[in-house]
Amino acid sequence: MREADTGGAPDGAAFGEALFDEAERLSPDALRALQLTRLRASLRHAYDHVPFYREAFDRAGVHPHDCRSLGDLARFPFTVKDDLRAQYPFGMFAVPRERVRRIHASSGTTGLPTVVGYTERDLSVWADVVARSLHAAGGRPGHTVHIAYGYGLFTGGLGAHYGAERLGCTVVPASGGMTARQVRIIQDFSPDVIMVTPSYMLTLLDECERQGIDPRTTSLKVGVFGAEPWTQEMRREIEKRFAIDAVDIYGLSEVMGPGVAQECVETKDGPHIWEDHFYPEVVDPLTGEVLPDGAHGELVFTSLTKEAMPVIRYRTRDLTRLLPGTARPAFRRMEKITGRCDDMIILRGVNLFPAQVEEIVLRTPGVAPHFQLRLTREGRMDQLTVRAEARPGATPDQRTAAAGLIARSVKDGIGVSVSVEIVAPETLERSVGKIKRIVDARYRDKA
Repeated sequence: MREADTGGAPDGAAFGEALFDEAERLSPDALRALQLTRLRASLRHAYDHVPFYREAFDRAGVHPHDCRSLGDLARFPFTVKDDLRAQYPFGMFAVPRERVRRIHASSGTTGLPTVVGYTERDLSVWADVVARSLHAAGGRPGHTVHIAYGYGLFTGGLGAHYGAERLGCTVVPASGGMTARQVRIIQDFSPDVIMVTPSYMLTLLDECERQGIDPRTTSLKVGVFGAEPWTQEMRREIEKRFAIDAVDIYGLSEVMGPGVAQECVETKDGPHIWEDHFYPEVVDPLTGEVLPDGAHGELVFTSLTKEAMPVIRYRTRDLTRLLPGTARPAFRRMEKITGRCDDMIILRGVNLFPAQVEEIVLRTPGVAPHFQLRLTREGRMDQLTVRAEARPGATPDQRTAAAGLIARSVKDGIGVSVSVEIVAPETLERSVGKIKRIVDARYRDKA
């Protein structure tokens, strides 16, 4: 693989070989040796330049020189989102501010935002891994890529943008919003690839149909979807209605942004993690114990090449398992993420994830793929209402039947009773970014 801190990208079709072949041809032993070398350097970089990590390592009684094997990483402490917030804004940076070329941040809707920084080399690595991801998804030099991720402090838009340019694509930086205009741009500019959240893709589908456009007739061939969990049912919905290949891109701003892992269009069997830059672990969400490959748990990442803001054992809260590589055998896959530790609802002793309800909604006739879960409290009992939109033209009888079918399916498949409301089309709030699936109103009236 071309070294990430060299200059511009090679041109044309030779790009694929120049960027990917060396890394993808690594033997397991060679990859592990590279990971260990980079891991030891990242631990030392964090310890030497980030007071938070120096104090955390010292409290845990470990030092970077204690890492003599990849397994030794389990001796080091975790990093969680609250740690990043406590160091707001720049306390996690490991380089002087004058070396930081870009700053991104989370929305901060639940508290202080998490701030991340990038050196020039970090930005080059990021462009490389997104380009690698787009290539795995089916993108090629010369393709036109419509980017409907939001630009700005959110990492999605600019991360996808520079990766697509690094691959040699033409970029349409549509960003989010102005849905009718986006559909017009897709019609007029004939993009081959769209990069967008899956929930907003469904909004674009609805807008196409509202304008009398058959989504299957557009120029789009591939959809690269990320920034939120989505299910196999949603994949089938999008692929059927848009006649495209729908693949998953994974990333999070704290680790890099989009491009940490990518699902390959040949197999569609979960994202391959670019392990030469990001070292994954899966741990028990309750005990923190490292679990073997194949076991379900919480995904944890350690950055191997980041300069401005290395992260050590960052707990993502995403639930998955690690599996052998397939289309990219040098790298392990992560099972498609459909839930998060912090999205889990415990309803009358039963664990429930929005993704489980999504699968039921998507296979229910007469119901659109837009739903919301509303938690309320009646007396001492928590209640859950599934609010789902009817498809345009659904009759009252069809809506009643759909509500009954969803309620029975949740009871039979998940084991808990819920209420179901089938609301009119366009009733639930749309989102150009991550859709808010859960509304917790249990204590709102008592506040």
